[in-house]
Amino acid sequence: MLNNAMERQYHAPVAGVDEAGRGPWAGPVVSAAVIFQNRNIPTGINDSKKLSAAKRELLYSQILGSADVGIGIVDAQEIDTLNILQATFKAMQIAVAALKHRPATVLVDGNRLPKWEYPSHALIGGDGVSVSIAAASIVAKVTRDRIMQELAKQYPHYGWEKNAGYGTKAHQQGLAQFGITPHHRKSYAPIKALLPGAREAA
Repeated sequence: MLNNAMERQYHAPVAGVDEAGRGPWAGPVVSAAVIFQNRNIPTGINDSKKLSAAKRELLYSQILGSADVGIGIVDAQEIDTLNILQATFKAMQIAVAALKHRPATVLVDGNRLPKWEYPSHALIGGDGVSVSIAAASIVAKVTRDRIMQELAKQYPHYGWEKNAGYGTKAHQQGLAQFGITPHHRKSYAPIKALLPGAREAA
Protein backbone atom coordinates (compact mmCIF):
# COMPACT_ATOMS: atom_id res chain seq x y z
CA MET A 1 0.00 0.00 0.00
CA LEU A 2 1.25 3.47 -0.87
CA ASN A 3 1.10 6.66 1.16
CA ASN A 4 2.00 10.26 0.42
CA ALA A 5 5.38 10.27 2.19
CA MET A 6 7.34 10.37 -1.09
CA GLU A 7 5.31 13.33 -2.34
CA ARG A 8 6.12 15.55 0.65
CA GLN A 9 9.42 16.51 -1.00
CA TYR A 10 7.47 18.45 -3.65
CA HIS A 11 5.55 21.71 -3.42
CA ALA A 12 1.88 21.10 -2.70
CA PRO A 13 -0.68 20.60 -4.02
CA VAL A 14 0.80 17.64 -5.88
CA ALA A 15 -1.12 16.12 -8.79
CA GLY A 16 -0.38 12.59 -9.91
CA VAL A 17 -1.08 11.79 -13.56
CA ASP A 18 -1.34 8.46 -15.37
CA GLU A 19 -3.03 7.01 -18.43
CA ALA A 20 -4.78 3.85 -19.58
CA GLY A 21 -5.13 2.53 -23.09
CA ARG A 22 -2.01 3.23 -25.12
CA GLY A 23 -1.74 -0.32 -26.42
CA PRO A 24 -5.27 -1.40 -27.39
CA TRP A 25 -6.40 -1.59 -31.00
CA ALA A 26 -9.71 0.12 -30.25
CA GLY A 27 -11.22 2.76 -28.00
CA PRO A 28 -9.90 5.96 -26.47
CA VAL A 29 -6.82 6.72 -24.44
CA VAL A 30 -7.81 7.98 -20.98
CA SER A 31 -5.73 10.00 -18.54
CA ALA A 32 -6.51 10.98 -14.97
CA ALA A 33 -5.06 13.54 -12.58
CA VAL A 34 -5.49 13.23 -8.81
CA ILE A 35 -4.73 15.61 -5.95
CA PHE A 36 -5.12 14.43 -2.36
CA GLN A 37 -5.53 17.66 -0.41
CA ASN A 38 -5.60 16.11 3.03
CA ARG A 39 -4.66 12.88 4.71
CA ASN A 40 -7.97 11.23 3.87
CA ILE A 41 -6.33 8.82 1.45
CA PRO A 42 -8.20 5.56 0.86
CA THR A 43 -6.46 2.45 2.13
CA GLY A 44 -5.04 0.00 -0.37
CA ILE A 45 -4.13 2.30 -3.25
CA ASN A 46 -1.52 0.75 -5.53
CA ASP A 47 -0.60 0.45 -9.19
CA SER A 48 -3.89 -0.45 -10.90
CA LYS A 49 -2.26 -3.44 -12.62
CA LYS A 50 -1.64 -5.01 -9.21
CA LEU A 51 -5.29 -4.77 -8.14
CA SER A 52 -8.31 -6.90 -8.95
CA ALA A 53 -11.15 -5.36 -10.95
CA ALA A 54 -13.36 -5.39 -7.85
CA LYS A 55 -10.70 -3.62 -5.77
CA ARG A 56 -10.17 -1.03 -8.50
CA GLU A 57 -13.90 -0.31 -8.61
CA LEU A 58 -14.04 0.14 -4.83
CA LEU A 59 -11.00 2.42 -4.76
CA TYR A 60 -12.29 4.38 -7.77
CA SER A 61 -15.38 5.39 -5.81
CA GLN A 62 -13.33 6.19 -2.72
CA ILE A 63 -10.83 8.29 -4.67
CA LEU A 64 -13.58 10.31 -6.35
CA GLY A 65 -15.09 10.90 -2.92
CA SER A 66 -11.88 12.07 -1.25
CA ALA A 67 -9.72 13.74 -3.91
CA ASP A 68 -9.70 16.41 -6.58
CA VAL A 69 -9.91 14.41 -9.81
CA GLY A 70 -9.66 15.40 -13.47
CA ILE A 71 -10.18 13.06 -16.43
CA GLY A 72 -9.09 13.47 -20.06
CA ILE A 73 -10.35 11.30 -22.93
CA VAL A 74 -9.06 11.28 -26.52
CA ASP A 75 -10.90 9.06 -29.00
CA ALA A 76 -9.59 6.72 -31.67
CA GLN A 77 -10.02 9.20 -34.51
CA GLU A 78 -7.87 11.76 -32.73
CA ILE A 79 -5.31 9.11 -31.84
CA ASP A 80 -5.01 8.38 -35.56
CA THR A 81 -4.64 12.09 -36.30
CA LEU A 82 -2.11 12.96 -33.60
CA ASN A 83 -0.34 9.60 -32.95
CA ILE A 84 -0.70 7.79 -29.65
CA LEU A 85 2.05 9.67 -27.78
CA GLN A 86 0.63 13.10 -28.59
CA ALA A 87 -2.91 11.86 -27.97
CA THR A 88 -1.80 10.63 -24.53
CA PHE A 89 -0.21 13.99 -23.79
CA LYS A 90 -3.42 15.75 -24.86
CA ALA A 91 -5.48 13.51 -22.55
CA MET A 92 -3.08 14.39 -19.70
CA GLN A 93 -3.41 18.11 -20.45
CA ILE A 94 -7.22 17.82 -20.40
CA ALA A 95 -7.13 15.88 -17.12
CA VAL A 96 -4.93 18.40 -15.30
CA ALA A 97 -6.96 21.33 -16.67
CA ALA A 98 -10.11 19.66 -15.30
CA LEU A 99 -8.83 19.74 -11.70
CA LYS A 100 -10.59 22.19 -9.40
CA HIS A 101 -7.28 23.27 -7.89
CA ARG A 102 -4.18 24.28 -9.78
CA PRO A 103 -1.32 21.95 -8.86
CA ALA A 104 2.00 23.34 -7.69
CA THR A 105 3.72 20.13 -8.84
CA VAL A 106 2.67 17.48 -11.36
CA LEU A 107 4.09 13.97 -11.19
CA VAL A 108 3.63 11.94 -14.38
CA ASP A 109 4.10 8.21 -14.72
CA GLY A 110 6.67 7.47 -17.42
CA ASN A 111 9.76 9.10 -18.87
CA ARG A 112 8.29 11.99 -20.88
CA LEU A 113 6.18 15.03 -20.07
CA PRO A 114 3.50 16.93 -22.00
CA LYS A 115 4.12 20.56 -22.87
CA TRP A 116 2.51 22.65 -20.15
CA GLU A 117 3.31 25.37 -17.66
CA TYR A 118 3.24 23.25 -14.49
CA PRO A 119 6.45 22.34 -12.63
CA SER A 120 6.60 18.63 -13.43
CA HIS A 121 8.57 15.45 -12.94
CA ALA A 122 8.42 12.25 -15.00
CA LEU A 123 8.75 9.17 -12.80
CA ILE A 124 9.43 5.80 -14.39
CA GLY A 125 7.37 3.30 -12.43
CA GLY A 126 5.63 6.21 -10.74
CA ASP A 127 2.45 4.24 -10.14
CA GLY A 128 4.49 2.06 -7.80
CA VAL A 129 5.93 4.88 -5.67
CA SER A 130 3.50 7.83 -5.78
CA VAL A 131 0.08 7.40 -4.19
CA SER A 132 -1.33 10.19 -6.38
CA ILE A 133 -0.06 8.59 -9.59
CA ALA A 134 -1.33 5.19 -8.45
CA ALA A 135 -4.73 6.72 -7.73
CA ALA A 136 -4.70 8.30 -11.20
CA SER A 137 -3.86 4.91 -12.71
CA ILE A 138 -6.92 3.43 -10.99
CA VAL A 139 -9.25 6.22 -12.12
CA ALA A 140 -7.97 6.08 -15.70
CA LYS A 141 -8.22 2.28 -15.87
CA VAL A 142 -11.74 2.07 -14.42
CA THR A 143 -12.97 4.96 -16.56
CA ARG A 144 -11.61 3.36 -19.72
CA ASP A 145 -12.86 -0.13 -18.86
CA ARG A 146 -16.36 1.28 -18.36
CA ILE A 147 -16.19 3.06 -21.72
CA MET A 148 -15.18 -0.18 -23.43
CA GLN A 149 -17.95 -2.10 -21.67
CA GLU A 150 -20.48 0.40 -23.01
CA LEU A 151 -19.00 0.21 -26.52
CA ALA A 152 -19.20 -3.58 -26.32
CA LYS A 153 -22.98 -3.27 -26.08
CA GLN A 154 -23.02 -1.45 -29.42
CA TYR A 155 -20.36 -3.66 -30.99
CA PRO A 156 -20.75 -7.06 -29.30
CA HIS A 157 -18.50 -9.12 -31.60
CA TYR A 158 -15.06 -8.09 -30.36
CA GLY A 159 -15.01 -9.02 -26.67
CA TRP A 160 -14.27 -5.46 -25.56
CA GLU A 161 -16.07 -6.00 -22.26
CA LYS A 162 -13.30 -8.48 -21.42
CA ASN A 163 -10.26 -7.42 -23.47
CA ALA A 164 -10.75 -3.61 -23.30
CA GLY A 165 -9.82 -3.36 -26.98
CA TYR A 166 -6.52 -5.22 -26.80
CA GLY A 167 -5.67 -7.59 -29.65
CA THR A 168 -6.85 -10.83 -28.09
CA LYS A 169 -7.96 -13.88 -30.08
CA ALA A 170 -11.63 -12.95 -29.59
CA HIS A 171 -10.93 -9.45 -30.89
CA GLN A 172 -9.07 -10.82 -33.90
CA GLN A 173 -11.90 -13.22 -34.69
CA GLY A 174 -14.39 -10.35 -34.52
CA LEU A 175 -12.30 -8.30 -36.90
CA ALA A 176 -12.00 -11.21 -39.35
CA GLN A 177 -15.76 -11.77 -39.37
CA PHE A 178 -17.22 -8.28 -38.94
CA GLY A 179 -14.45 -5.87 -39.95
CA ILE A 180 -13.41 -2.64 -38.28
CA THR A 181 -15.61 -0.16 -36.41
CA PRO A 182 -15.39 3.64 -36.00
CA HIS A 183 -13.68 2.98 -32.67
CA HIS A 184 -10.74 1.06 -34.11
CA ARG A 185 -7.38 2.82 -34.37
CA LYS A 186 -6.72 2.80 -38.10
CA SER A 187 -3.12 3.97 -37.64
CA TYR A 188 -2.27 0.79 -35.71
CA ALA A 189 -0.66 -1.84 -37.96
CA PRO A 190 -3.11 -4.73 -37.31
CA ILE A 191 -6.07 -2.47 -38.13
CA LYS A 192 -4.35 -0.66 -41.00
CA ALA A 193 -3.80 -4.06 -42.62
CA LEU A 194 -7.58 -4.56 -42.76
CA LEU A 195 -8.36 -1.25 -44.47
CA PRO A 196 -9.54 -1.26 -48.10
CA GLY A 197 -6.56 -1.20 -50.41
CA ALA A 198 -4.15 -2.46 -47.75
CA ARG A 199 -3.49 -5.74 -49.55
CA GLU A 200 -3.07 -4.01 -52.89
CA ALA A 201 -0.67 -1.51 -51.31
CA ALA A 202 1.27 -4.34 -49.73
